[in-house]
Amino acid sequence: MTLKLKGDKEISKILTIKQKSLQINLNENIYGTFAEIGAGQETVRNFFRAGGSSGTIAKAMSAYDKDFSDAIYGVESDNRYVSESRLRKMLNHEVRLVEDRISREKHPDKLFFAFANTVATIDFTKKFKGHGWVGIKFQLDPLEDYNEIILHVRFKQTNAQLQQETLGVLGVNLIFGGFYMHDDPKEIVKSLYDNIEKDQIEIDMINFSGCRFMYVDNRLMSLQLVKNEMTEAVMFGPDGMNLLPSQELYKKNILALRGSFRPVTKVNMDIYEKAKKLFLAEKTVNKDNVQIVFEITLTNLRAEGKINERDFLDRAELLCSLGQTVMITNFQEYYRLVEYFAQFTKARMALAMGVYNLIQIFDEKYYRQLSGGILEAFGKLFFKDLKVYLYPLKNHDTGEFYTSENLKVHPRMKELYKFFKYNGKLIDIKDFNPDILDILSREVLKMIQDGEEGWEDMLPEGIAHIIKDQRLFGYTSRRRLNKLS
Repeated sequence: MTLKLKGDKEISKILTIKQKSLQINLNENIYGTFAEIGAGQETVRNFFRAGGSSGTIAKAMSAYDKDFSDAIYGVESDNRYVSESRLRKMLNHEVRLVEDRISREKHPDKLFFAFANTVATIDFTKKFKGHGWVGIKFQLDPLEDYNEIILHVRFKQTNAQLQQETLGVLGVNLIFGGFYMHDDPKEIVKSLYDNIEKDQIEIDMINFSGCRFMYVDNRLMSLQLVKNEMTEAVMFGPDGMNLLPSQELYKKNILALRGSFRPVTKVNMDIYEKAKKLFLAEKTVNKDNVQIVFEITLTNLRAEGKINERDFLDRAELLCSLGQTVMITNFQEYYRLVEYFAQFTKARMALAMGVYNLIQIFDEKYYRQLSGGILEAFGKLFFKDLKVYLYPLKNHDTGEFYTSENLKVHPRMKELYKFFKYNGKLIDIKDFNPDILDILSREVLKMIQDGEEGWEDMLPEGIAHIIKDQRLFGYTSRRRLNKLS
């Protein structure tokens, strides 16, 4: 694959940081500013060192003092300087200055940009490894509006100087990707780790916006982060925009529902409604401080061997239409999900699941990689203030409902199961709707794809209309199928 920009010679996909910096410096049209706070001026340093930077760098600055920073970019209402809000103010301010100070009549072909980052590197105690916001606002045509790529990083290295150097490399990759790889946002995401190892830095949120990225679905960009092992979990809201997990989960009471949601059915929403009711009734749960997430694991998305991105977006579209916040994770085991949540909150957490999922949790084969086996996993799962809300399973042959009272686990697990059951960790959802327990998402999916009738009544209100209108999950109307046959 080769890349071009405004008459440049073809360049290879993988370049060193010096080569990337020099390529940008030698483009006579790329011109802008660098504003870096919190970790030196590591990104712009690469451009200075590469040579030929005088035609690219309008200004490089670091407003380290808070009063100076406030005087330039404005005061943050929450006094947080390492934030998305601060980054956006920096980008917008620096772009305005370039526009005001450089004549378009004199430089009609210039492609203006502003690069910024605001970060906190590792502290002296080395307990907080640091994090930051990085972004670029840039033009790809002088007559077009600006495009924007904003991302959040978490440092993994335990040395401040190494973190600074890694940030500088990431910055060059972002700028280069924006100008030279804008036609393929997925490749931009992958290229952010050029010349960087994954154990150096984590990228847990990225958002694309602007005229050249109007077609980009940021939910799909979130998926790329998990798929490429850049992070283990991402979140996006009902509007489809990516969210920062640490920000959304911080000190929250968290209720998580795991499922395939392929498609989301009346059963899924009954679990949600009944579990939410139980969760909000808990004495230790602050009703005004609750975060509910619908979680889909990467393993689930790979159910058919490889990730089908269209299928993923179909699921996401329906959950977002129901006003839900969605999380994509790389946590096959529930205890890893709970461990992840515990990084951000000490408040009450809960999982809502069906009996079948609980039976799997008590299967020892999932914990062979742990030195402490299933006991270690359960220690991590229930060590925190966790409850499990259990939705019954119907035996479709006998009509019997399985609950925590009559489900069967392996004989070796019986005493362990009793311990958690009778210590109030497992709570049965009793006011469930028995009339919908025959609904199975895999059967609904097959009916949709085969053009059968009757599946509409198995889904929440409005969902069938969206599936038909947007032709999700391979939907084709029966009338059209008849014509094709």
